[in-house]
Amino acid sequence: MAEIMYISKVEDGVRLQRWFLRQFPSMPQREFYKLCRGGQIRVNSKRVKGQEILRIGDAIRVPPTLKNYAQGCVQKTECGNQFSLTDLEKLRQCIVHDDADIVVFNKPAGLAVQGGTGIRKSIDKMAAALFPYDKISLVHRLDKETSGLLVVAKNQRAAQNLAEQFQSRAVHKDYLALLNGDVKDNSGVIDNWVAKGQVFDSAKRLDNGSGQRPQRAVTEYKVLGRAAGCVSWVQFSPKTGRTHQLRLHSAFSLNAPIVGDGLYGGRQKKDGPLSVILETNNLFLFAYKLTFQHPGTGRMMTLRAVVPEFMVPVLKFLELKLP
Repeated sequence: MAEIMYISKVEDGVRLQRWFLRQFPSMPQREFYKLCRGGQIRVNSKRVKGQEILRIGDAIRVPPTLKNYAQGCVQKTECGNQFSLTDLEKLRQCIVHDDADIVVFNKPAGLAVQGGTGIRKSIDKMAAALFPYDKISLVHRLDKETSGLLVVAKNQRAAQNLAEQFQSRAVHKDYLALLNGDVKDNSGVIDNWVAKGQVFDSAKRLDNGSGQRPQRAVTEYKVLGRAAGCVSWVQFSPKTGRTHQLRLHSAFSLNAPIVGDGLYGGRQKKDGPLSVILETNNLFLFAYKLTFQHPGTGRMMTLRAVVPEFMVPVLKFLELKLP
């Protein structure tokens, strides 16, 4: 029996062919057009040719034969990535914004941005499967453990434009983090140097024989709230984009590691009234807002993401609010 599926807000404006390829990436194009010609695929009960533009609320008739492409279908790449259609659907539901030039995800914690050895699932490979006719390119990164907004370019022109914006620091990024410690000042600027998981007061070379010089790392911060005298709810606005910059600045510059940071949180206290909350494997670092110039229209746009589910009960319990 055929299934009826409805177009959501994030899918508004997509072509029918592309929509089907997102839902059933293993389906051959010839099969799609064959089903259209035979009237098996319909939109709002009407016959289609395949290139129709879909709108919010449109009812799509999905033939029962397509279930064969969904059952046990796993995408594999030369890099060893593996992901199911269920994984792709979960990522599709994380889309915050989608147009001809970019797609923006609210990346879940635990999902790698870029594929590589030993990484089964990654945003770059999965986004390429969701948008098979676009040239997917990463223009910035988030740690695997970090959740929040990630912009992905869908063509070369957009990729070059966005990469230049990130490199020139024209993009304004805001993160929210729960820190294990009472941050002394209500606001400030951290300006130092980082390299190899260390923080330095100057650009001295490392003593490990590599001769590598640390990179300058600048972060503005503001304390949004405190709880029980032992945790701080902080907004970070990084002005540079160094590896683990916010995690290093929290742990070593503010002496208050991010809750759930297994890499730099070894010194954090886990006893006291909030010990249950602090004993977590979830990193409480969230890229919640981005402001940048759209690579196609040239207009400034600001996007915000919904706080991850694992953070919500903790913030409510601590009576901490979003900015």
